[in-house]
Amino acid sequence: MDKKITIAIDGFSSTGKSTLAKQLARQLGYVYADTGAMYRAVTLYAMQHHLIDAAHFDRESLVAHLPKIKLHFVFNPELGFGEMFLNDVNVEAEIRTLEVSNFVSHIAEVSEVRSKLVEQQKQMGKDKGIVMDGRDIGTVVFPDAELKIFMTASSHTRAQRRFDELTAKGQSITYDEVLQNVEERDYIDTHRADSPLRKAQDAIEIDNSHMSREEQLDAVLELVYKF
Repeated sequence: MDKKITIAIDGFSSTGKSTLAKQLARQLGYVYADTGAMYRAVTLYAMQHHLIDAAHFDRESLVAHLPKIKLHFVFNPELGFGEMFLNDVNVEAEIRTLEVSNFVSHIAEVSEVRSKLVEQQKQMGKDKGIVMDGRDIGTVVFPDAELKIFMTASSHTRAQRRFDELTAKGQSITYDEVLQNVEERDYIDTHRADSPLRKAQDAIEIDNSHMSREEQLDAVLELVYKF
């Protein structure tokens, strides 16, 4: 493609947004930005500094800490995508745990956190040729994106995918724990006051409950090549 566009992918947790975004970026030679990793990194920071746990969440202290949080991606040629670095430390593995997943939606509710990260995300996409996935990409970060995708699947399908992924990495969890996490995140993401998860008016919805990764990629590439 001679013309570079912006591709915004939104949707519920564990719908494979990041997988699709990575595939598209690799196929098109675009930059890939995983905004979920950014929110997860802030969550990990909050956990490391005892600002959030199962019993409490010190929002004011987290906001005060924001100037100390430095996030950036470093491209890993072996993986084919950028890994998340928090204050110059690679935290790609740490941010993918269920423990981080249990708190990330609470962190993402904080307006000051969203403001800081959205500003960085907008800067990443100023030259187009980018695929970005998250919860508010087509509605807030890139409202003028040429292609907006909204991904969904049943909660049980998403929980099974997430359970398989985490157990394959050696994490000791149950399916019910993962399902509860998925359903809780759905509620928080769609009901938060600041930039709730919703389908942009001009987004194309894809329910991938019964689609393979290859079928999903082909369907979206067909949309991309129309530009």
